[in-house]
Amino acid sequence: MRPQILRMGADMAAQARRRRGSAQRKARPAAAAQAKPKTPDAPAPAPAPTAVPEPQPATRRPVALGAAAAAQAIEAAGVGVAAIFAAVATADGKSHEAASGVAITVIALAAAAGIAAIAAGLAKVRPWSRTPAVMTQLFVVIAGITLLDGNRPAWGVPALVLAAVCVAGLLAPASLRALNRPPAKTSSAKTTSVKGG
Repeated sequence: MRPQILRMGADMAAQARRRRGSAQRKARPAAAAQAKPKTPDAPAPAPAPTAVPEPQPATRRPVALGAAAAAQAIEAAGVGVAAIFAAVATADGKSHEAASGVAITVIALAAAAGIAAIAAGLAKVRPWSRTPAVMTQLFVVIAGITLLDGNRPAWGVPALVLAAVCVAGLLAPASLRALNRPPAKTSSAKTTSVKGG
């Protein structure tokens, strides 16, 4: 962990040096143009074009991350279907208690909406979506094993397969790069203190 922090500090210091050097190189021609004496017969210099920052290309979604988002969306649909089954069972009076059947239905619908929001975050390459997606897969694996243990392989096996696809998609190197947050901008004083310590 410590070498990685030191490497990050060195990278951030190098970026800061490059930015300062770039700003100084841009400032030199402007200062030199202002320092030249103006003669009345010489034409006025054309104003220097202002640098227009190029728009950043949208972060492309890696294929593996798209697969993870699709798996997460399918899981959201599966939880939604389970919520509908719970609602039907509660309405038919097959629930142990009506209040618990309603509670399970509401919780399942809320979980389906949350999982769908995480899937949308993955599809849009939002860094915040990685941790909830991994935690969701932990619960999907537990639910899949419980379903297999309860002789429901028609639900348990697909749940485990979807969890495996989602975790593999999230842990693919391209997905990890796409979901990483850009490093925070820090001053060079902070960077050197990290480097030295």
